[in-house]
Amino acid sequence: MTKVTLIGAGNMGGALAHGWLKAGQTSLTIADKNEQILRQLAEQYPAVKTTTDNKAAVREADIVVLVVKPWLMDKVLDEIRPDLDLDRQIIVSDAANYGTDKLSAKLGGAGQYFYVIPNIAAEYGNSMSFVSHNGQATQANIDAVMHLYGQCGAVMEVQEKQVEAGMMMASCGIAYVMRMVRAMTEGGVEMGFYAHEAQQIAMQTMQGAVSLLRESGLHPEVAIDKVTTPGGVTIKGLNELDRQGFNAAVVSCLKAGMK
Repeated sequence: MTKVTLIGAGNMGGALAHGWLKAGQTSLTIADKNEQILRQLAEQYPAVKTTTDNKAAVREADIVVLVVKPWLMDKVLDEIRPDLDLDRQIIVSDAANYGTDKLSAKLGGAGQYFYVIPNIAAEYGNSMSFVSHNGQATQANIDAVMHLYGQCGAVMEVQEKQVEAGMMMASCGIAYVMRMVRAMTEGGVEMGFYAHEAQQIAMQTMQGAVSLLRESGLHPEVAIDKVTTPGGVTIKGLNELDRQGFNAAVVSCLKAGMK
């Protein structure tokens, strides 16, 4: 079993921890300065190793995953650098905009460096994770990282320049999808459902749409045509979305974080 050390157990790190542990990643060490978070994880998963000592946590690891705030990355890397074995270990940054070039500049040019962006659905095995590397990674190590994040959902190997767009679509994008669920819920309440009923309807409808597209392989517009009858109510709603600038708003939303 690959030995994995996770540094940072906040929202994203905690989601990965839960996802990996649920998937059977038994050789996992979690390091965080928050003892309460570590205690809760240890109570839920008795086999997991936890520590507040980042330096000790990385020494025996095969893969070191850093999930700390971007502005803390330099400090954490300075702390653990003397205890890393860059000839052997895979170093992964999950910190937004802290890619392999920054890892290389901080730790040295020769290393197996990865930049990976998952999302918080990792806790439930439904993340969309984007995996990139510095070009020096061996295929075996690429496979190891892909397998690790694959335990938490879908993975896609991309060029590093694509990670930011992937982050907007999936990591940030999960919040945009939730806002759509919330908007549909509010509409349902206005039309007479209780909020919890409207949210259930919105979530099931979204899940149904995703399942239909995934299982059928249909292009979204082809699938839309299947539920859009001449003179029917669906086309009226679609045309209203167009009048309100729905498509343009979604595209602008995704691109906003890249400016």
